[in-house]
Amino acid sequence: MDEENLHCEDPTSPPGPTKIPFDLSSLQFVVAAAEHRSFRRAADALGQYPATVSRGVQRVEDVVGVSFFERCPSGIRLTNAGEQFVATVRPAIDLIMQATRTAGAAGRGENGSLSIGVLTSLAGGFLRELIEKYALLHPKVAIEIRNGGRIEHIAALRSRQLDIAFFTGSGAIAGFETAELWQERVHVALSADHPLAEREAIEWPWLRDQKFLVTKCAPGLEVHHYIVRRLADYSTYPTVKIMPCNQETLMNMVAIGRGITVVSAGWRSVSVPRLMLRPLVEDEDIVPFSAVWAPGRDNPSLRRFLSLASSLAAKGARGRLHRSI
Repeated sequence: MDEENLHCEDPTSPPGPTKIPFDLSSLQFVVAAAEHRSFRRAADALGQYPATVSRGVQRVEDVVGVSFFERCPSGIRLTNAGEQFVATVRPAIDLIMQATRTAGAAGRGENGSLSIGVLTSLAGGFLRELIEKYALLHPKVAIEIRNGGRIEHIAALRSRQLDIAFFTGSGAIAGFETAELWQERVHVALSADHPLAEREAIEWPWLRDQKFLVTKCAPGLEVHHYIVRRLADYSTYPTVKIMPCNQETLMNMVAIGRGITVVSAGWRSVSVPRLMLRPLVEDEDIVPFSAVWAPGRDNPSLRRFLSLASSLAAKGARGRLHRSI
């Protein structure tokens, strides 16, 4: 068998993939020329030279083997073959351009989605400001806020159900990126009728005989651990009652005098009748808050969110430094 026959295709084999015989820009030239009835006006609309548009149209005509336009001194007009070709091609061009714009917007983070896990209230503070500003800057991004506990949020981050979560503390978490962004002073929440409500600030020794309330759901477990860590010693263990309700209901129970609790400063923006918040005075009661996300998370909306968070955190740090001087 000679070499020529070795390279012959089997006529019974299915044909291979067919390559599109011209580029997208040439098709755009055809459609634009049909719309403007002039190569010059089509060129102006596309930001090209008239000769470039004319040559592009000629390339398509040569490949297809028909003329799309009748050229005359007053301009151009479509032939019957040209009308059929443009009618078929125009929707495809529109879809390709729409796909290009959509993909570009998604790649720049202009649209898309962002899921955020939170432990604390969004009534006020850094996190509320961050989410509010991001929503204003990127109105086409769908933002989903999920309440939950640390373990629940970490599991959701691992399974890509969450893009980012915010936790108290600034320690490293295995397998994740973390960034401390802001700090909040812990406050004691109590009823307006409570004797300590008259104080401007609270010290922990004054709370040794108090009954604390925490929720069974998040962030109750972390609040419980915090109270025990700050009050317990060899002779004293705080009274902490776990309530089967959410944080909002718990705060109303505190307001009617059923006990006290501790919350972050963000709760100062929440209005609950007869609920008072008083800051704890020690430096140990200034709690850091950190963002946590999976490395390599390919979400442009997340990248822009982190960039804004970093910018706001730097601004807040400058403000804290200014106030301390």
